[in-house]
Amino acid sequence: MDVQSLEEEAQDAIAAAVSAEELDAVRVQYLGRNAALPQALREVRDKETGRALNEARRRLSDGIDAQREALESEELERRLSEEVVDITLPGAGRPRGHLHLITQIRREIEDIFLGLGYEVVDGREVETTYYNFTALNMPTWHPARSPLASLYLDDDTVLRTETSPAQIHTMEQRRPPIYMVSLGRVYRRDTPDATHVPIFHQVEGLAVDEGITLADLKGTLRHVMRALFGEDREIRFRTHYFPFTEPSIEPDVSCFLCDGAGCNVCRQSGWIEMGGAGLVDPKLYEPVNYDPERVSGFAFGLGLERIAMLRHGLPDLRQLWENDLRLLHQF
Repeated sequence: MDVQSLEEEAQDAIAAAVSAEELDAVRVQYLGRNAALPQALREVRDKETGRALNEARRRLSDGIDAQREALESEELERRLSEEVVDITLPGAGRPRGHLHLITQIRREIEDIFLGLGYEVVDGREVETTYYNFTALNMPTWHPARSPLASLYLDDDTVLRTETSPAQIHTMEQRRPPIYMVSLGRVYRRDTPDATHVPIFHQVEGLAVDEGITLADLKGTLRHVMRALFGEDREIRFRTHYFPFTEPSIEPDVSCFLCDGAGCNVCRQSGWIEMGGAGLVDPKLYEPVNYDPERVSGFAFGLGLERIAMLRHGLPDLRQLWENDLRLLHQF
């Protein structure tokens, strides 16, 4: 075997390679498992011949590596000279999340009441039965006190069934005039259906000042309803009973789905109940040392899920808890 001639032939092939693919083909041809040089090394019998063959293989391997580096360097230089990057172009955007629909509505309601001069007060989700029931004039026999309706942690502690306890805390700490709202999660043992879920969100409002009447309450609620739903929805007030207000009313908004004709969502009534409201019962002023002869006030509570339902035409409140991105991406 003429080692020198084979090496010269291989070096010429390496120098002639102009791409990584051609260089790989040269390596396989001259240094691959079945190439002449490796085969000769397997059959060598004397030391001098073995040394010569190994030196030839090393020089060819070094030549291939050097040629590969040269080709990579040339490719880099070509790309740097030919490819132009406009650094003023905007980068690729990354998908971003957004606030949940209920959080969006909560912030919008806060803005509405801040514009009316109210302050936003945070309440406690875990409350004593005194603030959740007794201070709100709920008698011991009231159905809301039953473990079948409320979630008790012990005999004297409950997950709040409404955000109204924040009103009692505020009246204990402050003197009139008071204009406040409290928003947050509340908990009840409700059976889930199209308009009820056991964990939901409320906004409770309280105004205590001199000369406040039922007309002030109705005007405030009408303003809020129009800001939330526009002028197309019909709004009505019905008389009702709540232990902590007297007289008491319930605001209803015309059903978005049937436009008042009656359907399963509105329980065939044509209206969707939004919450409860009324003038503060004077009994609530006694524990906080307010003079019912000098001040009066109103209170109201609205469900944020009901507002979302009416605003966006959701047929079922449970959809807001299913984390279905097809729904959530719409808002």
